[in-house]
Amino acid sequence: MRLNQRSQQVIRETVTEVFGPSAQVLLFGSRLDDQARGGDIDLLVKLGQPDPDARRKELTLIARLQRRLGDQPIDILLIEPGERLSAIQNIALEQGVPL
Repeated sequence: MRLNQRSQQVIRETVTEVFGPSAQVLLFGSRLDDQARGGDIDLLVKLGQPDPDARRKELTLIARLQRRLGDQPIDILLIEPGERLSAIQNIALEQGVPL
Protein backbone atom coordinates (compact mmCIF):
# COMPACT_ATOMS: atom_id res chain seq x y z
CA MET A 1 0.00 0.00 0.00
CA ARG A 2 1.41 3.35 -1.02
CA LEU A 3 -0.16 5.41 1.71
CA ASN A 4 1.78 6.15 4.88
CA GLN A 5 0.39 5.69 8.39
CA ARG A 6 -0.16 9.41 8.91
CA SER A 7 -2.18 9.70 5.68
CA GLN A 8 -4.25 6.65 6.62
CA GLN A 9 -5.02 8.17 10.00
CA VAL A 10 -5.94 11.53 8.47
CA ILE A 11 -8.31 9.79 6.05
CA ARG A 12 -9.98 7.71 8.79
CA GLU A 13 -10.40 10.74 11.07
CA THR A 14 -11.73 12.97 8.30
CA VAL A 15 -14.25 10.37 7.10
CA THR A 16 -15.50 10.01 10.68
CA GLU A 17 -15.65 13.79 11.06
CA VAL A 18 -17.74 14.22 7.89
CA PHE A 19 -19.89 11.06 7.86
CA GLY A 20 -19.89 9.90 11.49
CA PRO A 21 -18.43 6.91 13.32
CA SER A 22 -20.51 4.29 11.49
CA ALA A 23 -18.86 5.07 8.13
CA GLN A 24 -16.20 2.67 6.88
CA VAL A 25 -13.43 3.63 4.46
CA LEU A 26 -11.50 1.38 2.08
CA LEU A 27 -8.57 2.16 -0.19
CA PHE A 28 -8.69 0.63 -3.67
CA GLY A 29 -7.07 1.15 -7.04
CA SER A 30 -3.47 1.90 -7.96
CA ARG A 31 -2.39 2.94 -4.45
CA LEU A 32 -2.65 -0.72 -3.40
CA ASP A 33 0.12 -1.66 -5.84
CA ASP A 34 3.51 -1.12 -4.19
CA GLN A 35 5.24 -1.33 -7.59
CA ALA A 36 3.16 1.42 -9.23
CA ARG A 37 4.01 5.10 -9.16
CA GLY A 38 1.79 8.13 -8.84
CA GLY A 39 -1.94 7.75 -9.11
CA ASP A 40 -4.82 9.29 -7.28
CA ILE A 41 -6.17 8.19 -3.92
CA ASP A 42 -9.26 6.06 -4.57
CA LEU A 43 -11.50 5.70 -1.52
CA LEU A 44 -14.72 3.81 -1.00
CA VAL A 45 -16.81 5.20 1.84
CA LYS A 46 -19.50 2.83 3.04
CA LEU A 47 -22.14 4.65 5.07
CA GLY A 48 -23.76 3.02 8.09
CA GLN A 49 -27.07 4.76 7.45
CA PRO A 50 -28.75 6.66 4.61
CA ASP A 51 -27.74 10.31 4.46
CA PRO A 52 -29.74 12.84 2.42
CA ASP A 53 -26.68 15.15 2.39
CA ALA A 54 -24.25 12.43 1.26
CA ARG A 55 -23.26 14.08 -2.04
CA ARG A 56 -22.60 17.45 -0.41
CA LYS A 57 -20.59 15.75 2.32
CA GLU A 58 -18.60 13.90 -0.35
CA LEU A 59 -17.39 17.25 -1.71
CA THR A 60 -16.63 18.43 1.82
CA LEU A 61 -14.60 15.27 2.42
CA ILE A 62 -12.55 15.76 -0.75
CA ALA A 63 -11.83 19.41 0.11
CA ARG A 64 -10.76 18.59 3.66
CA LEU A 65 -8.56 15.70 2.58
CA GLN A 66 -6.84 17.81 -0.07
CA ARG A 67 -6.19 20.51 2.51
CA ARG A 68 -4.85 18.01 5.05
CA LEU A 69 -2.92 15.68 2.73
CA GLY A 70 -1.79 18.20 0.15
CA ASP A 71 -3.24 19.04 -3.21
CA GLN A 72 -3.46 15.64 -4.88
CA PRO A 73 -6.22 13.89 -6.79
CA ILE A 74 -8.72 12.08 -4.58
CA ASP A 75 -11.66 10.06 -5.88
CA ILE A 76 -14.50 9.01 -3.60
CA LEU A 77 -17.12 6.34 -4.14
CA LEU A 78 -20.04 6.33 -1.71
CA ILE A 79 -22.25 3.40 -0.81
CA GLU A 80 -25.40 3.97 1.18
CA PRO A 81 -27.34 1.12 2.81
CA GLY A 82 -29.76 -0.54 0.41
CA GLU A 83 -28.19 1.10 -2.64
CA ARG A 84 -27.91 -1.00 -5.78
CA LEU A 85 -24.18 -1.25 -6.47
CA SER A 86 -22.49 -0.35 -9.72
CA ALA A 87 -19.73 -2.46 -11.24
CA ILE A 88 -17.01 -0.15 -9.93
CA GLN A 89 -18.50 -0.19 -6.43
CA ASN A 90 -18.47 -4.00 -6.48
CA ILE A 91 -14.84 -4.05 -7.60
CA ALA A 92 -13.87 -1.54 -4.92
CA LEU A 93 -15.60 -3.65 -2.24
CA GLU A 94 -13.90 -6.82 -3.42
CA GLN A 95 -10.40 -5.38 -3.82
CA GLY A 96 -10.44 -2.57 -1.26
CA VAL A 97 -8.42 -2.60 1.92
CA PRO A 98 -9.96 -1.10 5.08
CA LEU A 99 -8.06 1.86 6.50
